[in-house]
Amino acid sequence: MVAKLTDAERAGLSGTIPAWEMVAGQDAIRRAFVFADFSAAFAFMARVALLAEKQDHHPDWRNVYNRVEITLSTHDAGGLSARDVAMAQAIDRLT
Repeated sequence: MVAKLTDAERAGLSGTIPAWEMVAGQDAIRRAFVFADFSAAFAFMARVALLAEKQDHHPDWRNVYNRVEITLSTHDAGGLSARDVAMAQAIDRLT
């Protein structure tokens, strides 16, 4: 089973994944991305989908025209885990 992040690990997130924020009322992180148009947003989502399949860790996401909002949490852990941090870092490298 995947373990949730410790308080110490959570405290370091702002240095590790500074563009991501904690989600109010959830044990999850979120980031919003804005692109030039729908095609660019969709292409980004396709690249994230390939990462997600490779890591077997799939995001909750929302797309409206040129905006993509991604929320990460590990269902097996019941909240935020190292898998989410690794996925966030991989997503950040795409931008």
